Amino acid sequence: MKKITFLLLLVSAFASAQKSTLDQKINSIIKDKKATVGVSVLGFENNFKYSKNGDKKLPLLSVFKFHLASTVLDMVDKGKFSADQKFLMKKTDLLEDTWSPLREKYPDGNIELSLEEILTYTVAQSDNNTCDFLLRLIGGPQTVQNFMNSKGVKNLQIKYNEDDMHRDWKNQYGNSGTTNSSVELLKKFYDGKLISKKSTDLLMQIMIGTTTGTNKIVEQLPKGTPVAHKTGSSGKPDGVLTVAENDMGIITLPNGKHYAIAVFVNNSTETEKVNTRMVSDISKIVWDNFNK
Repeated sequence: MKKITFLLLLVSAFASAQKSTLDQKINSIIKDKKATVGVSVLGFENNFKYSKNGDKKLPLLSVFKFHLASTVLDMVDKGKFSADQKFLMKKTDLLEDTWSPLREKYPDGNIELSLEEILTYTVAQSDNNTCDFLLRLIGGPQTVQNFMNSKGVKNLQIKYNEDDMHRDWKNQYGNSGTTNSSVELLKKFYDGKLISKKSTDLLMQIMIGTTTGTNKIVEQLPKGTPVAHKTGSSGKPDGVLTVAENDMGIITLPNGKHYAIAVFVNNSTETEKVNTRMVSDISKIVWDNFNK
């Protein structure tokens, strides 16, 4: 019994030392930056937890497209839609002056896409037009909020679509969450407690194929590392302030274990390069911490 108690104390002391070292390294990255930085880490198999500003509500930007995709796939699970169901994307669905790889590829619209293809554009390429198409399809942002509420997701607010946020950039603060809530949601998703296994596998693969934010949490990780992530970025809507430079995801370690990480850089007057490098550097430090 004494031996078991000693081992438990040893493990606890080691975990505490790990967190302390991690905290020191992350502090060294963000200490002089004119920005609010939220960081949360959750080890799936060992329940390792770390957070800095983890309960501070911060704007999500396009990170909320993960919440949207989960809501849509829950409807697929319930038989309201099917992943291979086709939808017509009209020219009127493809607004100008917004990030839209679909519009770049099909400027005249009138293209039929499966629901899976629309989800892929929305999540993996962060297309704003397909995002708003999905929101119209399911009944708006409140439907996403209601689904997340039903799953016990805390400290989350989803109020606006992408067009709302482009019409008035201050609406970008209306979709908010915390990094703690984000990593807990990713764990719930990974455990199959958010949507069905089939839908979970589909969304995981879409997120692993994400093409945005290559200079964020994936940048300094070993090539080929599976990272299922969702990015969010505001740019500088007023020419000075970056509302958000975000990334959250599930990372698979070489030993087959996993952790979730969320890094949200908010209200920053630093350059885009400095903002994204903070996310990248923090991600590398966390990776190294898990691979000791």
